[in-house]
Amino acid sequence: MTKINSNKKKLPSAETEELLSTLKARFEKNNNRHKGLEWATIHARLKANPEKLWSLHEMEITGGEPDVVAVDKKTGEYIFYDCSAESPKGRRSFCYDHEALEKRKEHKPQNSAVEMAADMGIELLTEEQYRHLQQLGNFDTKTSSWIKTPADIRKLGGAVFMDRRYNTVFLYHNGAESYYTGRAFRGALRV
Repeated sequence: MTKINSNKKKLPSAETEELLSTLKARFEKNNNRHKGLEWATIHARLKANPEKLWSLHEMEITGGEPDVVAVDKKTGEYIFYDCSAESPKGRRSFCYDHEALEKRKEHKPQNSAVEMAADMGIELLTEEQYRHLQQLGNFDTKTSSWIKTPADIRKLGGAVFMDRRYNTVFLYHNGAESYYTGRAFRGALRV
């Protein structure tokens, strides 16, 4: 993880410029994800929100390959999702949330998906967001991703994840304390 100064999540200028260059190249390469949007306006919004750049950097260094996938017409916010072909490598083998992590008696994972997402300043994708992502390409054909679990399912000890197999997007369940080398989480960030 990037070192941050005491209470501000801000990237040094060299890392900011490198990240912006990476995001711009990805934006230009994947026009199908954001038809009608212009990089110049997104760039200006990113420069005005350094804490969001820090979160995008965290998404990037953990293997998420964030990209713009939509704009909220009501708020004007740009919406970024993790767009890596497979679930981000730097976020795998985590159980669902802190409660699940605490319940494990042995072989505890390093972290939980919900905690890491919060630390990164992002949200786990919802089922609706995950299905939107899958309309933009084929993602998680060999891996799977935890998604935001409905409270009634979580209350009973479960959590949900999704993937794409057989050209179909599937929603599954597991105990929230489970973790696998092929499962991580995908995040969303509004800027």
